Amino acid sequence: MTSQITVERSPGAPADPVRRRFVQGSAGLVLGMYLAPLGAARAAQAAKGADFRPNAFVRIGTDGIVTIYAKHLEMGQGAYTGLATLLAEELDADWESVRVEGAPANTELYKNFALDMQGTGGSTAMSNSYEQMRRAGATARAMLVAAAAERWRVPAGEITVAKGIVSHASSGRRAGFGELAQAAARQSVPAQVRLKSPGEFGLIGKPVLRRADGADKVRARALFTQDVQLPGMLVAVPAHPPRFGATVRRVDASKALAVPGVRAVVQFEGSATRFAGVAVLADHTWAARKGRDALAVEWDESGAYRESSDGILARYREIAARPGLAATSKGDAQAAFASAARIIEADFEFPYLAHASMEPLNCVVRLGDGQCEIWNGEQFQTPDQRSVADYLRIPPERVTIHQLYAGGSFGRRASSTADYVLEAVAIARAARAQGIRAPIKMAWMREDDMRGGYYRPMFLHRARVGLDAKGRITAWQVRIVGQSIVESSPFAPVAVKNGVDITSVEGLSDLSYDVPNLQVELHTVRDVAVPVLWFRSVGHTHTAFTAETLVDEAAVAAGQDPVAYRRALLKGRPRHLAALELATQRAGWGKPLAPGLDGSRRGRGVAVHESFHSVAAQVVEVTVAADGALKVDRVVCAIDCGIAINPDVVRAQMEGGIGFALSAALHGAITLKDGVVEQSNFHDYRVIRINEMPRVEVHIVPSQAKPTGVGEPGVPPLAPALANAIFNAVGVRVRSLPIRTPRAGVRA
Repeated sequence: MTSQITVERSPGAPADPVRRRFVQGSAGLVLGMYLAPLGAARAAQAAKGADFRPNAFVRIGTDGIVTIYAKHLEMGQGAYTGLATLLAEELDADWESVRVEGAPANTELYKNFALDMQGTGGSTAMSNSYEQMRRAGATARAMLVAAAAERWRVPAGEITVAKGIVSHASSGRRAGFGELAQAAARQSVPAQVRLKSPGEFGLIGKPVLRRADGADKVRARALFTQDVQLPGMLVAVPAHPPRFGATVRRVDASKALAVPGVRAVVQFEGSATRFAGVAVLADHTWAARKGRDALAVEWDESGAYRESSDGILARYREIAARPGLAATSKGDAQAAFASAARIIEADFEFPYLAHASMEPLNCVVRLGDGQCEIWNGEQFQTPDQRSVADYLRIPPERVTIHQLYAGGSFGRRASSTADYVLEAVAIARAARAQGIRAPIKMAWMREDDMRGGYYRPMFLHRARVGLDAKGRITAWQVRIVGQSIVESSPFAPVAVKNGVDITSVEGLSDLSYDVPNLQVELHTVRDVAVPVLWFRSVGHTHTAFTAETLVDEAAVAAGQDPVAYRRALLKGRPRHLAALELATQRAGWGKPLAPGLDGSRRGRGVAVHESFHSVAAQVVEVTVAADGALKVDRVVCAIDCGIAINPDVVRAQMEGGIGFALSAALHGAITLKDGVVEQSNFHDYRVIRINEMPRVEVHIVPSQAKPTGVGEPGVPPLAPALANAIFNAVGVRVRSLPIRTPRAGVRA
C-alpha cells in the first residue's frame, strides 16, 4: 500500500452522487450501507475503463487491486486491518492485493453508528462496522459473479470465488477481479446478499494476516501529518500562554523575525480564547521553533486560572463530605451500613493524565476562497468539519478533510472542541489577513502537547463497603468528585443524564458484582479551568481501580481467596467468569510463586472488569525489594471481545494497553503549581522504559458473538491487579496513583 496526498477522487467526495440503503442488523441496530447508483453515467465510465466501485467502501481496479476505504482512523490500533479483513472476507479477495485508504469526511457515507457521527472512539470501529463492511464486500462479490455468469453464459450458482479469482469448475473458465471489473460495474446492485457463517470464514479469526499498514510503516511510506509537503507550504509553531485562560497583551517579534527561515509572526484569535495566541511561520519546523522560542510575549493573566493540584484535591476532599447526585441507587445502602459487621472505608486519588502519544498534535490547512482543505490524523471528522465550517462561516461541505495516519491519540485527537484543528485554521486565516496565502502546517512541540491541557480529569473517590458476619458484601457506596468530560461535548444530550456524566461513573454505577445495596454519587466540579478530555478507556481508568481493589480488600477481610470471592459475586455473569477462569488458570493461580531473593517479596494480584462491552481479566505478578523498589514481572490477560477478527491485533492491543496502563500506574501525573503545568516532556512525564515492561501473555476467550471493544478494555484491570499484587507481597494497600513505592500505601 502506498499512501499519497493527492489521489483519485474517493467515493465519499462531494462530486460523487450516492444514495443510502439501510440493512437491519439482527440485534435491531440499523447498519447503514451506501451503494453508488448505476445509471447511464456510471455505465459510461465503466465502458471507458473506469474502476469498479459498487459502493462507498471498495474500489476494484482493472489491475486487480482492491482498495478499501476505511471510515475509521488508523492510529496504531489496527483499524485498517480489521475493516479490510471484514470486507475482504465476504469479497473472497486475495489479501496480498488489498490496499486501504482513509475515507474523507462525509457523515452521510461514513457515519459511525455507535456515535451517530463520523469518528473513531469508544472502541467501536469493529463493532459498528461488522455487518456494514461485510455486506459491502458481499455486494461487490455478487456483482463480479454476475458479470462472470453473463460473460460465460453459465448459472451464477455454479461460480466460485477464492483469493481474487472467479472460477467455473465444469468449463474451466477463470478470471481475476481486474478482468471482470468493467463488466461488474455494469451490473445491477443486488438488494440482498448472503453473508458467510463463522464456519465459512477464511480471513476473520485467522492469525496469519499481515497488517494492512505494516509494510508502509516499516518502509517509511506511511503518510502522517508531519510528512505532508505542499507547494509553498509554511510551518507554524504556536506560542501558548503558561496558564489556562491567559491572552496576549503584546508581542515583540523582532528577534523571532531575525531567525533565518522565519517568514512571519501572526497573532490569531478564535471564537474563544482556548486557541488564541501567537504563531511563527517559517520555511521548516526547526526555524519555526527557534523563532517561536525567540518571541517576547507579554500575557494578560487577569483571567488566568491559578489553582494548584494540591489545592484542587483539597477542595475535592471537602466536596466529598457532602452527598452528590445519584448515579445509581439500588436497595438501601445506609440501612445496610447500619447493620454491617465490618465497614471498609477509603479515599482514592487519581491525578490528571496527559495522552502523550508519540506524534504531537499537528494539522495542515489550505484555505481558499470560501473553502478549506485539511490534512490530519483525523479522529472526529463530523465535529471537526462542522466546527471549522462554523468558524469560517462556510457550509460544511466546503471543508474537505483528508484522513492520514496518526501516531497514536488515546483520545486526544478526538477533541470535544476541535481545539487544535481550529487553531491551525485560525493561524492560516491570520496569515491570509497578512497577505500570506500559503498552506500552513501547524506543528506542536512535545512541550506544547504536554502542557496544552485536555487531560484525563483528576478524580477523588470516597468509598465505603459493608460486610456481614460471613464476609459477604451487603452495602457499597462511592462518592466521586471531578470534572465532566462530556458536558460541553456533542455527546452531552445522551451522556449526561439527570446531571450525571455517565463517563465519570461508568464501571461503578453499573458494577458487575452482585451487591444488594449499591449507591454511587457524583459531584461534577465546574469551577476548575483545566481543560479535560476522554482518555484511553475514559472513566474506567479510575472506576476499575476503586472497584477491583475494594472487592479484593473485602475478600481478604472475609478470609477468602480473591478469585473464589469474585466468582461468588459474578454468578449470572458468564463472560466475566470465563475471562477470570482463563486468566487465573493460565497464570497458575493458587500455585506458590518462586520466593524472592535478597529480602525481596513476591506477590500476585487479580482484577476483572467490563468496559466497551468486552471483559478483560488480568493477573499481575510483582517483586518488591527490601527498599520498596517495585518490579512487575508478569501479566497474564484474558479477553472476551466477541469474535476476534484479527487475533494478532487483539493480542497487540492487550499488550499495548497493559504497557499504557502500567505507565500511568507507575509514573503518570500532570500537576499544576499556581496554575502552571509542571511537566513538559518525557523526562518528567515518564512512560515505562523497555526494562520496566513485564512479560505479557494474552489469551482470547473463544466466541462467535459479534465483536466488541478491543482498543481500550486492556487498560482498566492493570492498575488494580498491580495494586492487589503489591498487597499480596507486602500487606500494603495502594490508595492513590501513580504508585510511588509500595511503602507509601496504607497498611491494612
